[in-house]
Amino acid sequence: MDKLVIIPTYNEKENIEKIIRKVCSLPGEFHVLIVDDGSPDGTATIVKQLQPEFVKKLYLKERTGKQGLGTAYILGFRWAIEQGYDFIFEMDADFSHNPEDLLRLHQACEKGADVAVGSRYVRGGKVVNWPWDRIFISKGGALYTQLITWMPVKDPTAGFVCYRRSVLEKIPLSEVKFIGYAFQIEMKYRAWKLGFTIKEVPITFIDRTEGQSKMSKGIVKEAMYGVWKMRNF
Repeated sequence: MDKLVIIPTYNEKENIEKIIRKVCSLPGEFHVLIVDDGSPDGTATIVKQLQPEFVKKLYLKERTGKQGLGTAYILGFRWAIEQGYDFIFEMDADFSHNPEDLLRLHQACEKGADVAVGSRYVRGGKVVNWPWDRIFISKGGALYTQLITWMPVKDPTAGFVCYRRSVLEKIPLSEVKFIGYAFQIEMKYRAWKLGFTIKEVPITFIDRTEGQSKMSKGIVKEAMYGVWKMRNF
């Protein structure tokens, strides 16, 4: 087994079947692990209905209640390592990340990167359908993170990522502290501090057209304060 795409979900019934079908149709045998936090809209039920069609390609982990993005990915990372996947991806369910770009992230790692980041803020990257204030907060947060950590990543909160298994085996996953956007920063920061190579791949990020955004003030606040704490890792 080679490539696993981890997709955390909470109330994604409008998107889940379409994203699964698209990822599973890509060349190169991508497998999918859905980590669902007890979606009351029946997201997990839709996944179960699709599993007979995608035998040994589509997997589901169900949890009780909203436990946070970071813990969902940690669960997925551990499962991926146990199953022997070589390349492990993070991706949203809402098509804000273009599944076709999974091929480019994988290629970047095959060419030598340890971590490939789908980046909105390197040359060639862009954001579509975001209001100006959301772009301002995101870009400002990225610059803020760079100034405090000195990490040479222009899009540290990006949630579209490919990790080599060796990176996730080296990072002490039980010590990862954050669960929101700060989780994305922390994972990249820990990888960078361990000496792994991070490559940013330009992507077009398109804001969701179906379902509801999970962004909140609490997530932004966690990221702002969390960056300072990371300097002590």
